[in-house]
Amino acid sequence: MHYPAEIYIGQVRDYPGSRPSAIGKVQVEGALTLTDLGLQGDQQAEKTIHGGPDRALCHYPREHYARWALDFPEQAERFVAPAFGENLSTVGLTEENVFIGDIFRWGEALIQVTQPRSPCFKVNFHFGISDLALLMQQTTRTGWLYRVIQGGNVSADTPLELASRTSDISVHDAAVIAWHMPFDDDQYHRLLSASGLSVSWTRTLQKRRLSGSIEDFSRRLWGKAKPAK
Repeated sequence: MHYPAEIYIGQVRDYPGSRPSAIGKVQVEGALTLTDLGLQGDQQAEKTIHGGPDRALCHYPREHYARWALDFPEQAERFVAPAFGENLSTVGLTEENVFIGDIFRWGEALIQVTQPRSPCFKVNFHFGISDLALLMQQTTRTGWLYRVIQGGNVSADTPLELASRTSDISVHDAAVIAWHMPFDDDQYHRLLSASGLSVSWTRTLQKRRLSGSIEDFSRRLWGKAKPAK
């Protein structure tokens, strides 16, 4: 199967009440160079948690936007790609049929799925919806991230093509294991066994196994302690 992809890049800018972000992206045409750190001309803010070799590209399914528009009809016109800050948008690839470790051929490049995107509070500020990051996590409508195995020239004229599947854990399964289940060492071991899993997720799961507990998600989802109900 071939999956035509729209391509987006963005620059870091300030957000009132939040920290700088490059979530605001624009569509680009023509050939671009893809390196192990991402697309030519694309930026990431706060590189300790965004970007890097395991998070070089962000992919978000275009079909999710219709569901978000139904959830938030008063902002329906805003739910169009690349509103979630993705680099790639397709129809036909979702968290259910994309797997950790999947390798896609894209033009001259080879890219590998490393983890679900971990939603953070910056999407809340971007849309003005205080709990959108939490809703992304709860619904597993998160998208996913790639590392670049082989760089080269890419473009919207060259579709994604699945070249290799190395695990039986879908992006959806990974999200459920990490965020929806109570502590489950067997499931963590299963996810850790998925070839291609990112270093950061590997580290987090190993910490859980050592501590026997799950870390608090509040700062990632809200940028601060969990808000009072």
